Amino acid sequence: MGFKKLFASLGAGGASVDTIITEPNVVPGGIVQGEVRIQGGSVEQQIEGLSVGLQARVEVESGDQEVKQDVVFSKQRLGGAFKVQPGAVHVVPFGLEIPWETPVTHFQGHHLHGMNIGVSTELEIARAVDAGDLDPINVHPLPAQQAILDAFGQLGFRFRSADMERGHIRGTRQTLPFYQEIEFLPPQQYHGLNQVELTFIADGNEMDVVLEMDKKPGLFSEGSDTYRCFKVGLHAYQSTNWSAYLNEWIASVGSKRNWF
Repeated sequence: MGFKKLFASLGAGGASVDTIITEPNVVPGGIVQGEVRIQGGSVEQQIEGLSVGLQARVEVESGDQEVKQDVVFSKQRLGGAFKVQPGAVHVVPFGLEIPWETPVTHFQGHHLHGMNIGVSTELEIARAVDAGDLDPINVHPLPAQQAILDAFGQLGFRFRSADMERGHIRGTRQTLPFYQEIEFLPPQQYHGLNQVELTFIADGNEMDVVLEMDKKPGLFSEGSDTYRCFKVGLHAYQSTNWSAYLNEWIASVGSKRNWF
């Protein structure tokens, strides 16, 4: 982002800040590198604290409608208090860890519509907090996630949309307060199927893969044959033919329900 003037506590003449992401392309479990540059204004300014975090815009159910909410799901404080002299530039480098559960924002070189994740910057000035703009990052799939996404493509499924929903999927290793859903439209051969929704919830060793067909809004019907949750090792995924695995499950459910 460009330099942003800090008027919160000192008014005109205060410092300005710019956060620079040196490499915006990351994967879950990786590190986003960057630096915060604080440009001194015309007066000396006391900075009580500086922090960066990962922020996502998630959907939250409110009554009979859904609203968007910004959620900071990882935060790192960068040192203690310091002073910025008039006209001086104070540079603070950082390396912010990307949680393993962080949703994917890019697939096959394209941004997934609906995904809004980036680095937020906060400065504490005289007991006030001044938040900067969001600096986007590009979260690419892990190899194990890529294999399953590719399998949907090999079966002829088309990406429809993606979103992040506040809540928890029971029976999974989820620790973040929200999860991602990636929706696929089926090819003609699965003509009785409306869509399939996919969720990844990973840690450093394996991930839960959650699949659901014909999902009812807001409900995960674990007892139904249209819901499946299974574990995949992040380093052992290559032993499975994922397109065959997915086709077998969809075909089994479809034949029971006379979808196709």
